[in-house]
Amino acid sequence: MVQVETVAQFGVVYLLFALGLEFSSTKLRVVRAVAVLGGLLQIFLFMSLCGITALLCGAKSSEGIFVGAFLSMSSTAVVLKFLMEQNSVNSSFGQVTIGTLILQDCAVGLLFALLPILGGNGILQGIMSMMKSLVVLCSFLTVAAILSRSFVPRFLKLMISLSSQTNELYQLAAVAFCLLVAWCSDKLGLSLELGSFAAGVMISTTDFAKHTLEQVEPIRNLFAALFLASIGMLINIQFLWNHADILLASVILVIIVKTLVTTVVVRCFGYNNKTSFLVGISLAQIGEFAFVLLSRASNLHLVDGKLYLLLLGTTALSLVTTPLLFKMIPSIVHLGVLMHWFAPDGSQSDMSFKGENHHSGGTQRVFLTIRGSQK
Repeated sequence: MVQVETVAQFGVVYLLFALGLEFSSTKLRVVRAVAVLGGLLQIFLFMSLCGITALLCGAKSSEGIFVGAFLSMSSTAVVLKFLMEQNSVNSSFGQVTIGTLILQDCAVGLLFALLPILGGNGILQGIMSMMKSLVVLCSFLTVAAILSRSFVPRFLKLMISLSSQTNELYQLAAVAFCLLVAWCSDKLGLSLELGSFAAGVMISTTDFAKHTLEQVEPIRNLFAALFLASIGMLINIQFLWNHADILLASVILVIIVKTLVTTVVVRCFGYNNKTSFLVGISLAQIGEFAFVLLSRASNLHLVDGKLYLLLLGTTALSLVTTPLLFKMIPSIVHLGVLMHWFAPDGSQSDMSFKGENHHSGGTQRVFLTIRGSQK
């Protein structure tokens, strides 16, 4: 389990590092309200709903709250891979989705601090731990911002000059920088993923962002493939076979509930039905962070053996079925247009999603277009 998690974490680390290299604070500033407030509202709603459901079913409320926090996480690696393949990173729903995923990555440290409270290890101790995590997060981001303006440009310029004959040295330096920042983030009690994203953002503020992305792309693709392969390794075949009906029902329920809750939350921030639905269905799976949360909860005896295997199997299956769900999105959107749930956007016979930037009067509008091709 630990070895598989390590492979999976490297995949997510390099994916987030590449995302950080393409980071645009201007674009994400537009969606900061729905990303921050909406993301926190989603986590709170899931924790509340699952806590109340647990009480009604006669289970412990602490277990329900943990399951809610567990379900609120979405897969950064899988969703980013989809957005990049569809060229939708700069689309309206892509920016909202990425902003929400970043918020979830930042919230992981706070959720880790919440687990001892749910495990009955003391409310005061848990609150102090959460406050400490928040202070550490703010301090880490402040130091990263300072270094991105002072140290990072000089370091990259030095690596460029030293690797004038070959790119291997620069490639190695970029990967080492990513892993160093990720390691520092992990040692501070945050997460490897947050650190790797911060490393990418630090480089994105320099003139070497595009060159760095070109150098780390092959490594990112390799570990992203290993990450997807590691998901299948986490599935307990015997448990899956013996409880296939329960697991399939759980996956379907998770996809429906997460899509509905996220769609409603995004819609409350003024986005149209189509954009809200696309964000909801993009975040409908359970994320890779859930594996780490689940391991920690198991160590604290917050979940029993059967619930542990059920959550593990549901998470793995939701990640495995996510690519199939993404392929169904054009058909679902087409059905939504026919049912007048979504506003029509031209021809709908053969749809793909692509973010396009339109410049008018010095301003930039990022939106989602659905392209159709007539036969």
